[in-house]
Amino acid sequence: MSTNFYLDNDDLRFYIERAFDWSEILPLYEQNYTAEDGHANEAEAKEFFRDILDNVGKYVATEIAPMARTIDDQHPRLENGEVKVSKEMEAIFDGFRDMGLYALNLPRELGGLNAPFTLYFTVAELISRADPALLGHYGFHGGIAMTLLYYAFKEGSIEHKGETLLKTRFDDAIAEIAEGSAFGCMVLTEPDAGSDLSAIRARAVPVDETNNKWKLSGQKIFITSGHGQHQLVLAKTESSGNGLKDLSLFIVPRKVERDGKLVDNVEIERLEEKLGINASVTATLSYDDSEAELIGERGQGFELMLMLMNNARLGVGFEGIGLVEAAYRMAREYAAERKSMGQTIDRHEMIADYLDRMEVELKGMRALAYEAAHAVELYTRLEMKLQMDPPDDPKQRKALERRIKSVKWKARELTPLIKYQTAEKAVELSQRSLQIHGGVGYTKDYLIEKLVRDALVLPIYEGTSQIQALMALKDNLGRALKDPAGFLRRSAQARITSLSARDSLERRLARIETRVNGAMQTILTRIARDKWHWVSERKITEWPSAFFKEWDARRDFAFGLLHAERLCRILVEYHTCRVLVRQAKRFPERRELAERYMERAAPVVAHMYDEILHTGDRLLRRLANGEALAEEAESA
Repeated sequence: MSTNFYLDNDDLRFYIERAFDWSEILPLYEQNYTAEDGHANEAEAKEFFRDILDNVGKYVATEIAPMARTIDDQHPRLENGEVKVSKEMEAIFDGFRDMGLYALNLPRELGGLNAPFTLYFTVAELISRADPALLGHYGFHGGIAMTLLYYAFKEGSIEHKGETLLKTRFDDAIAEIAEGSAFGCMVLTEPDAGSDLSAIRARAVPVDETNNKWKLSGQKIFITSGHGQHQLVLAKTESSGNGLKDLSLFIVPRKVERDGKLVDNVEIERLEEKLGINASVTATLSYDDSEAELIGERGQGFELMLMLMNNARLGVGFEGIGLVEAAYRMAREYAAERKSMGQTIDRHEMIADYLDRMEVELKGMRALAYEAAHAVELYTRLEMKLQMDPPDDPKQRKALERRIKSVKWKARELTPLIKYQTAEKAVELSQRSLQIHGGVGYTKDYLIEKLVRDALVLPIYEGTSQIQALMALKDNLGRALKDPAGFLRRSAQARITSLSARDSLERRLARIETRVNGAMQTILTRIARDKWHWVSERKITEWPSAFFKEWDARRDFAFGLLHAERLCRILVEYHTCRVLVRQAKRFPERRELAERYMERAAPVVAHMYDEILHTGDRLLRRLANGEALAEEAESA
């Protein structure tokens, strides 16, 4: 067994030590390398990162991975209203605290190590490879602390001198998290409000708005690490009927001091018994006039929570990569030892093909994840710089704002893709690994059965795979509709490149891009056709208003909604190929990986494109007929 999960992973090290572009990000953390007690240059910072990852890689390989089975068997339990975990789990999290990992991404001014968030995501992959069940709880330490810091920036409740932090509204909570004495959680889901957050019924009412005192009541379910002290809770404050705009965000302490005693402000009703990630606490919480403080403004809750959710989705992406890394290595090692028909099974053609696909898809996921992490990291830090130390020159300020807008779009574009792909592939490839193990994989003699169970939740939490696909559909079609001339221009350029590029990789990439554009054009054309058919039945004087203003999501976008997941898969393959081709240009040794990935991606894209072109009409007619019959029965 490996003794260091970082040093034994050349592909992971490639990003941290060579490929990841730190050049624009690190100066934003180090005030252009003039920060007191900061790094003197990029090389020094990267050496510091390598030391951290070396230590984490050793710790997770030697202290966590050997305990994965024990931790899985010893579920957290609820005793007298408090969550109790095994001594093994407590020891592991004490180790994280001793290594300073809870303060990894916090600024030095707040007692942190001032490391970029990308390093946090890398640590997440290492932990997940050892035991995915521990990652969620770890993430609700530094992840919540950094979110509170970002919220303070957004609402303007910080004091600073230039780019140096002096004080924030949430200093006490951040300090507790940094020292490892507390953690937090994100609290959204309710019994009748899962993916549809507009259905949230938990309500908060003001007690003293001048001093930001509120009372919050309601029930929340499926809350990861719901025993956290610093709870970020989404609740309804308005009654406008505008759905998500009626929601506000609150910080609610799990316990408060009353009459000199710590008492419950939030009740833990129960802990869920789950199929997988058993070491992770999943709680039902009850709020009954619980003390709360508003974050940001009334009605801004969904917007603020979305920032946390997007980072959490990227975290799930790295969790999936870590899980697949473990599953792939288990399959590869078992296949190299298991003999059948006179040779080890890794020499059998089908098994060799399975292992090759697993390796290629794993490395493709990691490539896309670091591309997304770079975009998220960069736009977040640029926004902070714009607020704390904006350029005096109006032209420079406008240039910075344009840069933020561009990078933010890229982050928004890639985040649902990486969450979708890694979650779905974690399930698929862990099951493939179990299949390679054969009958023993179905027993507890090997850990692969645990990984299969753990993987099943990834396509569900932090926004289901289907929600990610719908986000990708909405954003990509919206971009094309906002600039149809640009869309057609890009489509034409892709067709030309697919025929004329000198580099075969560029030609193959352009062919995939042509399929992406063709899929979007097919969906857009169908939406327009369906819309026009409905509009044409109205008086001609009503056409302009009906076509451009009166949109019904269920009726007008049905074809797009049906094929959202297929388009999402096409987009995943295109962007992964794009990143790998760019890598191949910078690092010639990566060309083989790009060729191998594209060889497998092209048939997937062709198949999804063919399904968009030729399927769906029958199902949509059936749904439309069923809806018409239901409306007829209702009106009878």
